[in-house]
Amino acid sequence: MINPLLAAGMVLCAAVPATAGAQNTPLPALPASQAKAATPDTYRSAFEGYKPYTEETVGDWKAINATTAKIGGWRVYAKEAREPQVPNTTVDPGKGIAPAEPAKP
Repeated sequence: MINPLLAAGMVLCAAVPATAGAQNTPLPALPASQAKAATPDTYRSAFEGYKPYTEETVGDWKAINATTAKIGGWRVYAKEAREPQVPNTTVDPGKGIAPAEPAKP
């Protein structure tokens, strides 16, 4: 019984001499109009405009924890998350908006 890997290797080795003698023919030259379009005018780096990481300043964590405890802790945030979102009815969405001008033919 022949090992499948050995058989695959033998097939590959048999194929190499057939391609080893092949001539390397150069590709035909592109017309001037296509050659100009194929090459970019300027190089643009992928890192252009890159902004390195900057560590954000964090507020006073003791004061933030005190504020959270003062308003009721994590339970208040959980309660807010459970409540359905109600639209703000005190604001008139159409007030202060000028009417659109009619389209001109």
